[in-house]
Amino acid sequence: MLRPLLYLVALITLAGAKQTLTASTELDISSCPITIYGQRYEQAFVNYTSQNLVICFKGFYGSGTKDDCILGPLPDSKNAEFDQFQRIPLLETIVQYNVPTIKTRMDCYLSISYQHKGGYTTLALIKFGPLSVLYVYTPVEGTVVVDIQVDGTTADQVTVTNTPSSRQTRGYLDISGCRHSGAVYKPATEVNSPETCFSLTCDEDLVLKTSSCGPMDRCLGNGSCIPAALYDSIFNPKLDLVCTVTGPALIDFHGLLTSVRDRCTYSLLSLPSAPDFQVLANFQERHRKDVSFLDSVTLRLDGPGVQIHLKQGGRVQVNDAPLSLSTSAQMVHGVELSKDLTGVTARVSVSNFTIYVFFDGYTMQIHLQGPVGSALHGLCENSSRSLADLRVPESNPDSCLIQYNDTEESMINCTKMTEHCNLLKKEPFASCDINPEPYITACTTTLCSYPDRDALKCQFLEAYARTCKLQRNATLVDWRSKAKCLYPQAFCQDRTCSDHEFCGEKSVGGDNRCFCRAIFASKYRDQNALGDPTVCNQTSGSLTLVNCLLEDEGLDYIALHLKDPTCRGHMDEETHLVTFSFSDINRCGTEVMSSNNQIIYQNTISNHNSSSSIITRKDQVFIDFSCVYMKEAMKAFKVRSRCVTDCGTNDASSIIKVSTSGVWNYTLTMKAYTDAARTRPVDSNTEVRLDEKIWVELKTEGLDGDLISVVTESCWATNQESETGSLRYDLIKNGCANPADPTVTVEGNGEGTSSYFSFNMFQFSGKSGNIYLHCKLQLCIKQGNSCIPKCNGARTRRSIRSRYEASALISMVWTN
Repeated sequence: MLRPLLYLVALITLAGAKQTLTASTELDISSCPITIYGQRYEQAFVNYTSQNLVICFKGFYGSGTKDDCILGPLPDSKNAEFDQFQRIPLLETIVQYNVPTIKTRMDCYLSISYQHKGGYTTLALIKFGPLSVLYVYTPVEGTVVVDIQVDGTTADQVTVTNTPSSRQTRGYLDISGCRHSGAVYKPATEVNSPETCFSLTCDEDLVLKTSSCGPMDRCLGNGSCIPAALYDSIFNPKLDLVCTVTGPALIDFHGLLTSVRDRCTYSLLSLPSAPDFQVLANFQERHRKDVSFLDSVTLRLDGPGVQIHLKQGGRVQVNDAPLSLSTSAQMVHGVELSKDLTGVTARVSVSNFTIYVFFDGYTMQIHLQGPVGSALHGLCENSSRSLADLRVPESNPDSCLIQYNDTEESMINCTKMTEHCNLLKKEPFASCDINPEPYITACTTTLCSYPDRDALKCQFLEAYARTCKLQRNATLVDWRSKAKCLYPQAFCQDRTCSDHEFCGEKSVGGDNRCFCRAIFASKYRDQNALGDPTVCNQTSGSLTLVNCLLEDEGLDYIALHLKDPTCRGHMDEETHLVTFSFSDINRCGTEVMSSNNQIIYQNTISNHNSSSSIITRKDQVFIDFSCVYMKEAMKAFKVRSRCVTDCGTNDASSIIKVSTSGVWNYTLTMKAYTDAARTRPVDSNTEVRLDEKIWVELKTEGLDGDLISVVTESCWATNQESETGSLRYDLIKNGCANPADPTVTVEGNGEGTSSYFSFNMFQFSGKSGNIYLHCKLQLCIKQGNSCIPKCNGARTRRSIRSRYEASALISMVWTN
C-alpha cells in the first residue's frame, strides 16, 4: 500500500493527540489552531453523513448548517484516525513548492485518515501562522472532490484525479484570505465597483480594507459620492415640510404667518388623495378673554368615524376613551403613537406621505414628507386663505366666533419681550438657515398682548429649534442656557382639567394646577361669586362652587365644610365642581327660621374649625347660603288611623288590625316613619311636606315565620275612604313597586312576616282633601313555594294562587 507523504515525514507527533473517530466527535485543536479565510478556530466537530465525512468548526454538520466546513469522501466504515503533528521541514518545503502563496514558516498540522474505496485517504490542515493549507491524499482511481464551505455556502474545492495512465494522488488548496459580507477573498485581492462606489482590498498579510459612501452620502455610479440631501434633491425630490402652531400663531409649510383670534376648530391639513384623513386644531382662551391659544389637536380618520385627540398633559383619547401611552410606540387605527417627557408624537403613513404630529400641550408641529407635486389642503398649506373656509362646522358652536375685550395687563413688558424674541437673530439660532422672522413676529405679537406665563416666551424659540432639527438636521447647541429656557418638558404631564379649565404654572417654574378659562370665570367674577346660586327643593338644599375659582382665592375645597364639620363638599371628577348639600335626612347643622310668611333654611360653608365663634382670622372664609319657602307653598299633611274591619287598639302613629285567617290568629300593624331606619314615627303632630319621603312598615305578630311569609300584594291611594274611590293611584302592584313612580321602593316583601315600602308624599291634582292609603296582604305557605314576587322586569306568575292561604286589607288616612 502506498503511504501518504505526510506519514512518511511525520517524525514528531504531539503527545496524546491521536484519536479514533467512530461517531460524531468534538476535537480540541487549541494546540494547533487553524485559520480559515480569516476566521480562527480552536475546536473542530467531525461527523458522518450518508455521503461525506465532514469537519466543521462551530458545531456538527446538519441540514441548513451555516458554518465553515470541509466535506471529504465517505469512509468505507465509520472509522477514522485523527492526529496532530509539529512542524516537519520537509513537508514545509513540499507545500511551499506546490502552493507559491505560502512563504511563511510551518507551525503544525492536523490530519484525519481513513479507508475510502479500499485506498488509504488523508485530509490534512497545515498551519503557517495566520495562513492555512488544505491537503488531500487519495490513491483511489477516479476523481475525489473535497468541498470547502464558508457560512454554509461552497467557496472552493480540491480535486484529485487518478487514472491508469496518470496518477495525481495529492491536492493542495490555500484556504487563507479575508471575509466581507459573507464573501471570501484570497490574499492580494482588490475589488472596485464604481457603480456602487465600493472598493475592497485583502492584502498579503490578510488585512481587509473597505471603502464606500458614508451613511449620509449617495453614490453617483461613477465612483463619486455626494451628500444624500443633494442626491435626493436631484434624483428623488420629495417634500419635507414643517407647520408650527403655538399660542394663537400658525406658521405654515411655506413660512407664512397667521393668527387665530377666536375659539373655533380649524382644519390644518387634509389630503385630496386620502379624503378620510384630517388634522384639526382647537383653540380656546386661557388667562385672558381676548387671546386664544392652541388647546388640543385631533387626528380624524375614516371621516368622522375615528378621532384621536391629543390634549394637554400628554393625555390622549380615542373618540371618548382615554389611551395610556409610553415611550414604546403603540399602533392605534393605523397611527403609531408614543409619549415621552416632551410630549406626544403621532406618526401616520397615508397616500405615499409620512406625517408626524407632535403636541406638548402648547405647541404643535406637523412634519410632512412625501412626493413633490401632491395636492395639500388646510391652514398649514395656505395660511392666507379665509379662516371661514377652513373652519370645521360640526365642531364649532356659534359662540366660538364672539370677540371679547379684556382689561390692560400690567405684567406685560413689550420692550423686554421684543428683546427676548430677537434672540432668534443671534447665535446659535443664526447658524440655522431657516427664516426666523415669522417666529419673531409671532413671539412679539403674542407676548405684547399676553403675560409671560407658563414659559410662553420660550415656546417660540423651542418651536424654531425643533424646525431646524426636523428640516435641516441642525442642532442649535446650548441655546436654552443662553435664552434662559428650561429643558423642554410637556406641561402638566398626566394632569386632567375639565372643559372650562386649562393647566398652567402656579408660579414661574413651579407646580401646576387647573385654572379657570377667562370667559367661563368672568360670569362669576362679575358677581363676586365662587359658584352657582343655591338649588332648593322641598326637602333639601345645595350649593355648587367652582374649584378653580376656589384655588384662585387660595382655598382648598377639602378644608371646607358646612356648620356640621362632618358635612364636606363632593367634587365631580369630570367637571371639578364642588357641591355642598343638606337634606331632611342629614341637615348638616342647618338652622330653620321663621319670618312673617317665610320659612328659611340657612347654612354656612367655612374652613373655620374652632369651637369658639368669638374671634375670626383673616385666612378664614364664610359662605352663607339659604333656602326660603313661602308658608302657603308648603303643603303639609297629618296622619290619623282608621281600619276597615276588626280593628284593634290604634295609637297616634299606627293602625293595628286583629285578623283570623283559617287556623291563624295574628295582629297586623301599619306604621309610618320619616326616616329610613324607621326610628322616627309619624304621629298626629307630624307635618309631612309634599315630596318628602315616607317609609311605611307592614308588620305581623302571631305567625310562624318558618312556615308563613306575608306578601304585600298591592298598596294604593284614593281620595275617598272607600278602597275604590273616584281617584286611585297605585304604589305597589302585583307585589312590586309601580314602575311609573321612581320614588317607590319595596323591601323585604315575601321574605318573612313583615315588609316595608317608601314613597315621596303627593296629593291628587286639583284636590285638597284627605288621602287614604290601602294595602292588601296575602299569607303564603313557604314549603315548596317561592313567596318573593318577581320584579325588575321579570313577569310575575299570578296563576300560582294555591300558595296563598289567606288575605287581609288595612288602610290609613292622611289629612291636611
